[in-house]
Amino acid sequence: MTKPLFLEDAYVRDAQAEVFAVTDEGGIILNETIFYATSGGQPGDSGTLTWQGGTIAIATTVKGEGGSIILVPAEPSALPPVGAHVTQELNWERRHRHMRVHTALHLLSVVIPLPVTGGSIGTEKGRLDFDMPEAPKDKETLEATLNRLIDCDFAITSEWISEEALAANPSLVKTMSVAPPKGAGRVRLVRIGEGENTADLQPCGGTHVRFTSEIGPVRLGKVEKKGKQNRRVYLHLDT
Repeated sequence: MTKPLFLEDAYVRDAQAEVFAVTDEGGIILNETIFYATSGGQPGDSGTLTWQGGTIAIATTVKGEGGSIILVPAEPSALPPVGAHVTQELNWERRHRHMRVHTALHLLSVVIPLPVTGGSIGTEKGRLDFDMPEAPKDKETLEATLNRLIDCDFAITSEWISEEALAANPSLVKTMSVAPPKGAGRVRLVRIGEGENTADLQPCGGTHVRFTSEIGPVRLGKVEKKGKQNRRVYLHLDT
């Protein structure tokens, strides 16, 4: 199992690790990593690995079996040997933009308080699919409310609860398409705000900014019809 350092601190840009294994397809598994693996609509991280005698570009990161995280090289190249000590370095600009979009989408689920049926995160924009039979008629008001929440400069923190506690509080789960991971005995919650000023609290294994002000101004894009009950709402970073 790879230790996911990004859950402890999403702002670590480089770190040391040891090569635990190399897959038959040429993927690299470290004992611990700062690279986020593709899941929950958030793309896997890219960056570089460097070791004595070599360096390799990492195109993306995916989940493997048994809790492993696999770093996928950008192109065939010499791989670090098992047991090698490596320096991992993120493509930080790309990751941070994913963090900004991801946190903004959590707030979008606040201003549109409907069940979420899907989502996707990019560097310039993201989207959420809602169980929404009719398109919103007040998109400008929703956008203004969303930007006001961002300007509140809420702190974003994470905490853990037991699977039993989550089962007893099903309203915490907003996503209909992706269930929180089970089997580990506990589930990670991401909180925006604190105490009585909590704006949002939901299960999430992704990476987020520390304060909502880091998101910057956003705008709502087009709303697409996706089936009888679903509407896809796009959100764009303005900077």
